[in-house]
Amino acid sequence: MPEALTQPGPITAEAFAKLRAARQGSPTDIATALATRTRRPLVRDDGRLMIVAADHPARGALGVGSDPMAMADRYDLLQRLATAIARPGVDGVLGTPDIIDDLALLGLLDDKIVVASMNRGGLRGSIFELDDRYTAYDAPAMTRDGLDFAKVLVRVDLDDAGTAATLEATAKAVDACAAAQVPIMLEPFMSSRNELGRVVNDLSADAVINSISIAAGLGATSSYTWMKLPVVDDMERVMASTTLPTLLLGGDPTGDPETVYASWKSALALPGVHGLVVGRTLLYPADGDVAGAVDTAAALVHNS
Repeated sequence: MPEALTQPGPITAEAFAKLRAARQGSPTDIATALATRTRRPLVRDDGRLMIVAADHPARGALGVGSDPMAMADRYDLLQRLATAIARPGVDGVLGTPDIIDDLALLGLLDDKIVVASMNRGGLRGSIFELDDRYTAYDAPAMTRDGLDFAKVLVRVDLDDAGTAATLEATAKAVDACAAAQVPIMLEPFMSSRNELGRVVNDLSADAVINSISIAAGLGATSSYTWMKLPVVDDMERVMASTTLPTLLLGGDPTGDPETVYASWKSALALPGVHGLVVGRTLLYPADGDVAGAVDTAAALVHNS
């Protein structure tokens, strides 16, 4: 079970009360908050991005480590996000509309990249998990809200017919984002179901390369397509398989943090890698020190 935060979050009880009041009685405040937030270029001088991810709950994936409900407390999650987003070197946040709207109402998105999560319909553990419907953001909504980046998950199971619908929907999403001039990061995996029927991802270098090859060809243009890839063995060969700009993902926190950080540092040095997109590893570190974990990751990204 993740430790409690070692530092108090910056969101006050009064701020949460105002958020609840706005959601109940003044829903247009969300659009106003998004329209008036201070925006920034996608990349700055060093060309690197450090993004904090929080789109897991919408897929019914609330677990972190051994705690299956770690992300269930929305107030705690928002406190952790507020702590993370405020740290130097953090460029933005990735989330579904419920998360992004909360952060906008709390005034936490100024000068930050907002990454919109698009397909959350393949609920964790469901029989339709690989038929991953686009049930969150779409390109018109991102344009409406002035969001900066899109993200989709592309799991390919050659034995699951649901994969075909996901690939087709993803190709359409790539085209729609390109038409709107919104960069879109694809997070591809070669996946299968284990003996318990659970979807597992193949993290061998060959499988990751195969998934990149499939995902990179989706849509009628790749002009706005990025990759979001796991850090695996033989990352040099993985990165040699694509010219698309790439961000690295963190995954569920397991193992020694120092070993994880070392693997990130090595992969960040490769050509084509432009930063990190990490959620649970930083938001729910074993010692509860969100600020410390985020600062370590941000320093790796920005070489500070």
